[in-house]
Amino acid sequence: MARVHVVGAGPSGLRCAEHLARGGHDVCVIGDEAGLPYNRVALSQYLAGDFDEAALVTHDAGRLRALGILFRPRTRVTAIDIAHKRLEIAGDACAQYDTLVLALGSRPFRLPLPGADLPGVLMYRTLDEVRTMLEIARGGGRAVVIGGGLLGLEAAVGLAKRGMQVTILHGVDRLMERQLDHAAAALLTRRLESQGLRVELSAATVAIAGTSEVTGVVLKDGRTIGCELVVMAVGIRPEAELARAAGLAVERGIVVDDTMRTSDPSVYAIGECAQHEGQCCGLVAPAFAQAEIAARVICGENVRYAALADATALKVAGAGVWSAGDIGATDVEALVYDDPESGEYRKFLLRDHRLVGAVLYGETGEAAWYKSLLGADVSALRATLAFGQAHSTVPEPVA
Repeated sequence: MARVHVVGAGPSGLRCAEHLARGGHDVCVIGDEAGLPYNRVALSQYLAGDFDEAALVTHDAGRLRALGILFRPRTRVTAIDIAHKRLEIAGDACAQYDTLVLALGSRPFRLPLPGADLPGVLMYRTLDEVRTMLEIARGGGRAVVIGGGLLGLEAAVGLAKRGMQVTILHGVDRLMERQLDHAAAALLTRRLESQGLRVELSAATVAIAGTSEVTGVVLKDGRTIGCELVVMAVGIRPEAELARAAGLAVERGIVVDDTMRTSDPSVYAIGECAQHEGQCCGLVAPAFAQAEIAARVICGENVRYAALADATALKVAGAGVWSAGDIGATDVEALVYDDPESGEYRKFLLRDHRLVGAVLYGETGEAAWYKSLLGADVSALRATLAFGQAHSTVPEPVA
């Protein structure tokens, strides 16, 4: 029975470990955080008060035992000895493996600003960081969230629900610029402001004010926005340094093939740390798909990973948000449905009559159907495309 070590106790690591254990492998999951494996994707619900902390746990001791998975929390792997198939662990320990799966995730980018190391300046990636946010939020007060992408907005909405006065600072001219066009982003901005959040666009942060604790955020235009908590949510980077130091092929992430193997045939990488065909994933669906492919390959199946179509389905401040394909495409024709009264917005980008990108804001129930149309000729659906599948039957040809 092969010894498989999975380094990383996030969702993709545990998904892979479960498949391996059911396939009869001796599986050990190594996590560097202190507690049981938890659902990182649900941290936003926990921050907002929709989940309690116990509900975050995905694998309690009983479930791990039933699966036959050995779990080692609070364990930091310091090096991988590829030649001897050995993991070096902080505290002068080591562990031998037959097969290794790296599910290292990513690390948040910390802006190199004066004052960025002050207490009260937090990232938004771990349960411990959310616990600290909640402790600060108990006193109400003011928070600044730097970053108007998905993670930043989730943090901002959660802190506002906890009673804080929240300002969102975003360095470009619209929120969620990777997922939304200007019109949809403007609708989202108005929705956030209607819920009491303040949004500052094209806002460049130059320093965190304070000496022993945070007192504010200094902007390039000279203003200081007072606060007691700063959350940086300005992007992530694949956690690949452990692999790089071991001599594995690393570019932006750990380079893998269609079986999720790295440049060493005994080592696999999955999730945010992996780079497949030049791309690193940042969503849970492709990370789960990679986890399952790696496990099935290790179990002897002849399967390959195919990258999922680029689509983002979200709920932000209570509004449905979905986009897919190339929403920044040029040389395209745009079909737009915009109802300011209802807050419904849909935009479809066509090139040579084929759907190359789509944005939905408000009602996203037809997202799966629109996703299935990406790349298809939608000439026959032009007049009704914005109204969904039920209203978009292709007319019969005239005899």
